[in-house]
Amino acid sequence: MALKATIYKADLAIADMDRNYYADHSLTLARHPSETDERMMVRLLAFALHAQEGLGFGKGLCVDDEPDLWRKDLTGAIEDWIDVGQPDEKWIRKACARAERVVVLSYGRAADVWWNGIRDKLVRLPNLTVLNLPADTAEALTTLTERTMRLQCTIQDGQVWMTNGRDTVLAEPVRLLPTNR
Repeated sequence: MALKATIYKADLAIADMDRNYYADHSLTLARHPSETDERMMVRLLAFALHAQEGLGFGKGLCVDDEPDLWRKDLTGAIEDWIDVGQPDEKWIRKACARAERVVVLSYGRAADVWWNGIRDKLVRLPNLTVLNLPADTAEALTTLTERTMRLQCTIQDGQVWMTNGRDTVLAEPVRLLPTNR
């Protein structure tokens, strides 16, 4: 018998001063049995960083042709494709061919090794942005994990403060690509 996803609810209040975006979101996150709390919370952080009307979660790890987050226009064309983790080059190229904008938010202890092995193959993709979240930050996000979460997220000058009222985590994603922004 296959294991089912665990459902998490998050009320997320976002104050993004870098983009002048202020909104409250009631989100449902399905955590696949093979997904860690760390990965799920990085997905939630990715949502906060790119939140806008129409942005939603993909079907997750069990579906091969969907990102972790995406936004489509009214015709079904993919405007934003956002993945977390360390996807392979082929997957990233496919995403860049299908979407107007692609963002990869890498995290974890092996992120530097992944990036050093893939960087030179991706620098010419004009619609790709790669961010890296330091491993200790990704781990710290797990302190905010609860089945029902009420989180406030403040973004200013590239810093992301996420709190549940008891614990606060500072995240500072590092832009790896493009390097000129």
